[in-house]
Amino acid sequence: MPFLLRVELPDVPGSLGAVAAAIGEAGGDIEAIEIVEHRPDGTAVDDVLLETAPGVMPDSLVSACNRLDGVKVLWISRYGAGGNLFLDLEAVEALTQNPTAARDDIVDLLPITFRADWGMRLRRKGDQVKVLHRTSAAPETTAGHPDWFPATHALRLDLPDDWALLAEGTLVAGAPIGSPNEMVLFGRRGGPEVLDSELARLGHLAALAASIAKAG
Repeated sequence: MPFLLRVELPDVPGSLGAVAAAIGEAGGDIEAIEIVEHRPDGTAVDDVLLETAPGVMPDSLVSACNRLDGVKVLWISRYGAGGNLFLDLEAVEALTQNPTAARDDIVDLLPITFRADWGMRLRRKGDQVKVLHRTSAAPETTAGHPDWFPATHALRLDLPDDWALLAEGTLVAGAPIGSPNEMVLFGRRGGPEVLDSELARLGHLAALAASIAKAG
């Protein structure tokens, strides 16, 4: 069974090896690791995609990691996005395959790139916000939130009242794409928290998608 584990650990040689060994001893088989963030306090955050042997419970993986000095599991969940971590460079390569559709394609790529549940593209015109493109799991709403605009940089977004029941417990981040009045966003139900490094990545990818679309 595939799981995605987000772990905080000391940003020093040997720490990741110790985590990998602990996971292996607890019955997990690591498939891929992605460094999510290097922090100024000397810690790092990594995403670990792993498979578990039959009968192995996720709690045992968490306990094995948390027993290590300076290591803390931030989040663990079943992972159903096809068994691979989708890196940013692969997302950019996919966008260049059909430049004229890059603004919509980035929305489709957001869930797998950021381990999120859904993606969406919005545009504000006056006081109205229209959904231009959305993935199938996105909230079925025809409106966004005018207060999200103008969008000048990537940021965490508070859910408006009319979305509360549609996306309860969801963490949302958005970034402008080609215009302060157009935005792409993704949502995660239940976590993990959206890190500053992920906001930076989201802003960068949105800007690249807009540039690719314009060039196309």
